[in-house]
Amino acid sequence: MLGRVRENANQVLDDTPEELLGTPPAEGTNTIAWLVWHLSRVIDHQVTGELGDHAVWEAGGWRARFDLPLPAGAHGYGMTFDQVLLVQATARDLRGYLDASCEAAAEALRPLTDHDLDRVVDEHYDPPVTLAVRLVSILDDATQHVGQAAYASGILSRR
Repeated sequence: MLGRVRENANQVLDDTPEELLGTPPAEGTNTIAWLVWHLSRVIDHQVTGELGDHAVWEAGGWRARFDLPLPAGAHGYGMTFDQVLLVQATARDLRGYLDASCEAAAEALRPLTDHDLDRVVDEHYDPPVTLAVRLVSILDDATQHVGQAAYASGILSRR
C-alpha cells in the first residue's frame, strides 16, 4: 500500500542536498524535512492508532532520535510556519523513520480481512468512516505530501 510513497520519498531524500532538507522553497511553505516527517508521523500515528498497535515514534525511539522541540504528540496538523522550521532532520533519520513507519503499518495491515475494512472507525461523519476509507485517506495524504516534497526539491535544487 505504501511502497510507492516510500520509494518516492527516498528518491527525494537521495536527490536533495542534506543542507536543503530544512529549507522552505518559499516563505511560509513546508520544508522537505517537515513533509517527510509529517507523512511518516501520519502513517505511524493513524495506521497504528486505528489498528491498536503502538506507534514507532515512541516505541521505536524515533522521538528521542529526532529530539524536536515540539510536544511529544506533535504530528504536523495545525503547525505554524515557525513550528515547521523546527523540524530539522538528516536524510538518514527521515528515511529511517519513514521505513519504520511503513514497516509497522504493513505488519499491522497484514492480518486484515475484508470484514475488518468495513468496521466503522469514526462516527462523526455522515456517512460514518470505515477503516477502508480511513486507509485510503492516509494513503492520499502521504501521496500528496511526497509529491510536494519532490516539487520542493526541484525548486530548491534550481536556486
